[in-house]
Formats: sequence, C-alpha cells, structure tokens
Amino acid sequence: MSVEIWPPVAPDQLKAAVEVSQKRELDWLVQELHETLTNLKHGLEDCYALLAPIDPGSTLVLSTPRNEIVKGHITRVGTRIVKGTIYLRMRTLPHQTLTISLDHPIHLWPLTLLHTLLTNSIDLLNLTLSYSYPYPSSDTASSPPAGAKNSNNNGPVSSPQFLAAQLRLLSQSLSEASAVLKGAPLMSADPSWTTRSVAASHFTPPLPYLPHMAEVTPALSFFLSIQDSCLVLWLRSLEPADAPVNFGTKLALAIGTARRLEHDESDRVFGFCCWSSGGDGEGSKHAPVPATATHSSSPDLGGAGRKEVDVFVREKVRVESADPSLMSLSAKLTALGHTLGVARRNLAAVMGEELED
Repeated sequence: MSVEIWPPVAPDQLKAAVEVSQKRELDWLVQELHETLTNLKHGLEDCYALLAPIDPGSTLVLSTPRNEIVKGHITRVGTRIVKGTIYLRMRTLPHQTLTISLDHPIHLWPLTLLHTLLTNSIDLLNLTLSYSYPYPSSDTASSPPAGAKNSNNNGPVSSPQFLAAQLRLLSQSLSEASAVLKGAPLMSADPSWTTRSVAASHFTPPLPYLPHMAEVTPALSFFLSIQDSCLVLWLRSLEPADAPVNFGTKLALAIGTARRLEHDESDRVFGFCCWSSGGDGEGSKHAPVPATATHSSSPDLGGAGRKEVDVFVREKVRVESADPSLMSLSAKLTALGHTLGVARRNLAAVMGEELED
C-alpha cells in the first residue's frame, strides 16, 4: 500500500509542505475555537445567573426523615440565607425555635467561593477572547500579553501556546467550581464546623450559650455546607469538655437507666470557635477568629470576642435539602467542563503535545 500526495511534492520540499499543512490546520482550529469559547462564555453567564442574588430567592424545606427533630424552612438569595424559621426538638436541648435575623443574614462560604470562581472564569474568557479574537468580540484594542504573537493583521493575535495555557487555567477553575458543589462525601462531616459554625448573633433571639460561658460559646453548633449540590445543615449540641458530671448522672449511666447518644463524634474533644459577626451591621463579612486570638482573654476581637473552647458533641443531627438551582448549576458546569476538555484535547493533538491536566 502506498500513499500519494496530490499535487506532487518534491522529496526535498516534503517537510516544508507538511509544516505548512500543519500550520494551516492549527490556524483553522484556532479560528474554530472562537465559537466554542463564545458558547462557553454564555454558559458560564447562565451559571452566574443561577447564583445571582435575585428576589425572592429559593425557599428550601428542612425536615428530618421519619421524625420531627428538625422542621422548618430557609430562604437562600444568592450566596446568603436571608431568612428562615426552624423548629428543634433535640433530645439534649430544650425544644426551641430558631429564627434567622433579617438584619444579619448568613453567608454561605462555599457559595461565596463558587461565586468568586465563576467571576474569575468569565473574566479569563473575556481576556482570552479579546486577545485571541480582537474582532468582532472586542470593541477596544488591547495590547497582547508577553508571549502573544501577531502573525498577520487579519489573524488571531495570540499564539496557540497562549490559547492552550488560558484553556488550562479555565479548566482548573471549572474543576474547582464543580468540586465546591460536590463537597465532602455524603454522610461524612466537614471538619470545618469547629471554626465556621454560624454565630449566635445571626438568630433572633440569639442561640443559648454554654453554662458558665455566657456570650462566649453557643450550646448549639449551626453549620451549613454543600454536598452533592444540596444544602446540608449540621446541628450539634455541645457541652464543655471540663464540665463536671454529677453523681446522679454517673449512677444512671452505670446502671443503664440513662445512656449517651451514640454517634461518630461522641467521646471526642473538639476545639470549637464559631464565626465572628464582622461588626458591620449587615453581616456582610464573616471571617474566622485569627489564630492569634485562640485562648485569648481579650473581651473583644473584631467585634465578636470569640475564643476556642474544648467541647464534646452530645447530639448530632444532619438535615439535607435539595436546591434545584444548585443542581442545575452543577449539571451546567459538568457539561461546560466536558466541552472544554474536548477543545483542549483537539488543540493539543494538532499542536503535537500531550494534554496537561
């Protein structure tokens, strides 16, 4: 079997002809990627819209299956929980109703991170389109970054290497965004609850505090996380690790008339320090207490006055609420990641390079 080239090419010119053919194919693919990148940009803008703070938001039901330990609802607007009422019938705490303060909404740090990743991805795509395809996608002229080449006045400004590097950065950003929505494996607890539980001041009235620690450490850890595109609420009733156990309780535990609630975090000591309120009046910023403030006797740190306390987890409850917007957002990110992966593989194949993750 033989291969013939038409029109015929002299043997001494074959290498140059192959290089010209490969360059034409690469230029064609770079031009074709313009439509792919534009579609990716529109898809990311749709994802951004699903996370936008648009009223009235999403009202999510919170209810424990087969019992009524937790019943209620919360409203998510963008990356914040702006209102909600939750009824608790936990065995280790008095029955109570938690009402989220309208003046202090709860900021969901996973969604805040996701919002940042989506913003960076859209900015990266805008930058790539403006440098690689200055017409008609860009109205203003921009000077290309270092390493970009302008082979002719009518072609793309950037080199294929620059485009490949930009697509690699975009792929990493989309992977991180999908990982945020995926969260930890189902039924596994996020260890960050010890530092990212919601402060008592976000509720009206505030959460009850541990005995002998008034206005320092809440007796209830209220922690929100994202797992498999669902909003997950973890409730933990706490007790100080150094709290004395009275003789009646010891006797009841010994003879079996009373027993501790068993769970995977029982009999473990945790250093607990809930989030500070930020002191901004609107709850727009919530950061963990600095490490230098741990075990500090300072009465006020950043307007919160929080310090780490060793505690036991007496009771633990997990409540999952499916969020349709987040589920749709996750599906869109997965599809966009697949489209981007195909584009990266095609570009790497034409460039004769191995695809780097």
